[in-house]
Amino acid sequence: MATLIRTPFFSPTTFTSSNNNNQLLLLRLHSSKQPTHSSFPNFSISCSSQSQSQSPRHRPPYIPNHIPDPSYVRIFDTTLRDGEQSPGASMTSKEKLDIARQLAKLGVDIIEAGFPAASTDDFEAVKMIANEVGNAVDDNGYVPVICGLSRCNENDIQTAWNAVKHAKRPRIHTFIATSAIHMEFKLRMSKQQVIDKARTMVAFARSLGCQDVEFSPEDAGRSDREFLYQILGEVIKAGATTLNIPDTVGITMPSEFGKLIADIKANTPGVENVIISTHCQNDLGLSTANTIEGARAGARQLEVTINGIGERAGNASLEEVVMALKCGGHIFNNLFTGINTRHIYLTSRMVEEYSGLQLQPHKALVGANAFAHESGIHQDGMLKHKGTYEIISPEDIGLERSNEAGIVLGKLSGRHAMRKRLEELGYELKDDQVESLFWRFKAVAEQKKRITDADLRALVSDEVFQAEPIWKLDDLQFR
Repeated sequence: MATLIRTPFFSPTTFTSSNNNNQLLLLRLHSSKQPTHSSFPNFSISCSSQSQSQSPRHRPPYIPNHIPDPSYVRIFDTTLRDGEQSPGASMTSKEKLDIARQLAKLGVDIIEAGFPAASTDDFEAVKMIANEVGNAVDDNGYVPVICGLSRCNENDIQTAWNAVKHAKRPRIHTFIATSAIHMEFKLRMSKQQVIDKARTMVAFARSLGCQDVEFSPEDAGRSDREFLYQILGEVIKAGATTLNIPDTVGITMPSEFGKLIADIKANTPGVENVIISTHCQNDLGLSTANTIEGARAGARQLEVTINGIGERAGNASLEEVVMALKCGGHIFNNLFTGINTRHIYLTSRMVEEYSGLQLQPHKALVGANAFAHESGIHQDGMLKHKGTYEIISPEDIGLERSNEAGIVLGKLSGRHAMRKRLEELGYELKDDQVESLFWRFKAVAEQKKRITDADLRALVSDEVFQAEPIWKLDDLQFR
C-alpha cells in the first residue's frame, strides 16, 4: 500500500506518494477553490540578512590562543601575502595599504600583510600597514591582528617581528614543511631535524616579545599523521598560539580534510590551548568545501583571500567561505564570523583592480553574472518573487544592480521581462504593441549578445511611435 506523506513544498492539496518500487508519485486532489497567495507559506531569501530575525552576534574579545565564544570563527585574510603570489599580481605599497584598510572595514580578524623577509618593499609595506591599520581601533575595540610570514629561521622571524611589532596586535606566522616528499627533496632534513627546527624557531619568536605565534606544517595534507601530532605538540610547548593546517597542494578531499582536523584535535597533546586553523589551496576546485569541512570539524580560524586569488589555482575565497557559513548555519552549529558582508563587493572590486586579476563572469557571489538573469523562465520567476532564483540578496554583499530584479535582456528573455524593462524606462504599451515589439526584439537579440536600453528605445520608436498616415498613394501613371 502506498503511503501518503504531506509535503510543505506544494499546495495544501498536493501529496507525495511512496510505493514499493521507490517511485515518487504526485497526486493533486481537485478542489473547487484555486490556491491563492495566502495558501502558501511565507517564503524568504534564506541567506539574506533581511530574512534573519535573530539579534546580531558580536565578535568576542581577542585572546591569541583562545576564543571565548566556541561558535565564533576567525577570518584570516592572506590576500596581501598568498594572494600577491599569483603570477602578475604584484601591488604597490600604497595599493596594499588601501586594501588593508578595506579589509579592516570588512572586519577580518587577521591580516597577513606580507612576507617581510622577501624584499625591502615587502618589509616596508608590512611595517606601514602595522603602524596605520594595526593601530586604528574602532569604537567597539576592534582592530585587526597584523601578521607577517616567515620561514623557520632567525633572520626571517626577526625581520617579520621588526615589521609588525608596532601594531596593537602583532603576529608572527612561521612555517616548515612536514611531508615526506618536501623533507627529502626540498629541505633535505630528517624528521627529528624538522621537529628541532620548528620548536626552536617558535621559541625564538616568543623570545622577541611576540605573544601571538602561528605555526604551519607545510603540506600537512600529505604528512604522516603520527609525525604531525608529534611536531604540533612540540610547537605548542614552545609557545605557538595558533596551529595552521595547510592543504598546500590542494589534493585533499573534503571528507579527508575534515577528518584530518578532527584527528589533530583528538591526538595532539596540548591542542586545547591553541586555535586550529585551515589554509586550503584550490588545485582541484575544493578549497571552499575543504575549508568549510575544517570548520565543521573544529577549526576556528580560516585562511582565505579576496576573490580566491593565490598560488596556482588560488585559495579558498573569503566571500564564498563567509557566505557559506552564513547560509549553512543550520548545519554548521550556528558558526558565525565578524565579517560585515556589505563590504564584500567593494573589496572584491578593489582587489580585482589593484591585482590586475580579472574575475570570471560566473565567479560565485562577486562575478558579473552572479546576480544576473537572462533566461525567460528565470526572469519570470524573479519578477514575481526574487526568492525563486536568488538565495542571497545582492544588497547583503554591497551590490546595487541597475534594475531591481537583475534582469539581463537577451535572446532567451521572455515577454514579461521585456515589458517590465520597458515600464521601468517609462513606456506603457498595449498588449498588441508588446506582442508586435517582442518578435522584433527577438530578431535583434539573435544578432546581439545583450539588448541595451538604447536598443529598446530604438525598437519602441520604430515600432510604436510611427506617424499616423494622412493619405497614401494608391496609383501613379505616367503619360
